[in-house]
Amino acid sequence: MIIDKEHPMHYSSIEICAGAGGQALGLEMAGFRHLTLVEYEKDYCDSLKCNRPEWDIRCIDVRKFDGKPYRGMVDLLAGGVPCPPFSIAGKQLGAEDERDLFPQMLRLVKEIDPRIVMIENVRGFLGKQFDTYRNSIIAQLNKLGYNVHLRLLNASDYGVPQLRPRAIIIGVRTDIYDIFTFPQPHPEKTQTVGKTLYDLMAANGWKGAKQWCELANKIAPTLVGGSKKHGGPDLGPTRARNAWLEMGIDGRGVANEAPLADFDGLARLTPRMMARLQGFPDSWQFPEKKTIACRMIGNAFPPPVAKVIGEKIKIILDYASIDSRSTAEVPCRAVG
Repeated sequence: MIIDKEHPMHYSSIEICAGAGGQALGLEMAGFRHLTLVEYEKDYCDSLKCNRPEWDIRCIDVRKFDGKPYRGMVDLLAGGVPCPPFSIAGKQLGAEDERDLFPQMLRLVKEIDPRIVMIENVRGFLGKQFDTYRNSIIAQLNKLGYNVHLRLLNASDYGVPQLRPRAIIIGVRTDIYDIFTFPQPHPEKTQTVGKTLYDLMAANGWKGAKQWCELANKIAPTLVGGSKKHGGPDLGPTRARNAWLEMGIDGRGVANEAPLADFDGLARLTPRMMARLQGFPDSWQFPEKKTIACRMIGNAFPPPVAKVIGEKIKIILDYASIDSRSTAEVPCRAVG
């Protein structure tokens, strides 16, 4: 735990598979201070360093990251382990997929012994075909000394204007009083795609921006990022593109800039628009190349969702800190 006068209750964290920084940013907003972030891909590492030069970024394969030096120092170990092994868009090989990094997360839990564990993955992880594997993960966390909470959360319930369902695993170490609860959904607070992106769509004076805004009065389908093998940037498969089409968006590609004043036709999203739909602040920078930028954005964990989960985790840590101080202040009573 990090304590100072300005921020009396800040907690330490380590994150693996940090990606574009969505989870790390949300947890920072919730009051966590990252000891280190581990990310394998250089483009992602460069982006993280650009946006947060003060963060300690380890650009290495997580399999080579040694957690033992951090033992006893970490309040939260978090990570969005790769989703392709469980994604409905992939082959769903689960544990047989070489990209499955759940074993590395479990190794680091054992080495670091954090007070809380947070793991994020796609909805497919909760599929019936993965029951045995999922139960094995939970059992191993139990064996390592953690109570486990598991739930599917929709990003649109927490201020993010897209569906984006994600499986969230929270492990609370058994020596901590477990009062964790998942954040309550508030879908009524989430704006539509039109209202979220209107100013960006109208940035070049597009005369049709207001009409488009009224048409795009829905929540977006889940943005996709794809893998390195994926082609140029677009908004996903046919089903997703049809959903975008209903909102006046051409999902077959991504634009460099907003429509010009006299533009006539279907608009395309820009990477900045996609980032805003993920809940990133406009100040968060991505690479200039659309393909890598859209892959980063589409694969990210929305910062607002990470923030509300982080705030719930922080309640446990606050309570544990207060409880430990109260216990320490109880005077010894003489016997006899």
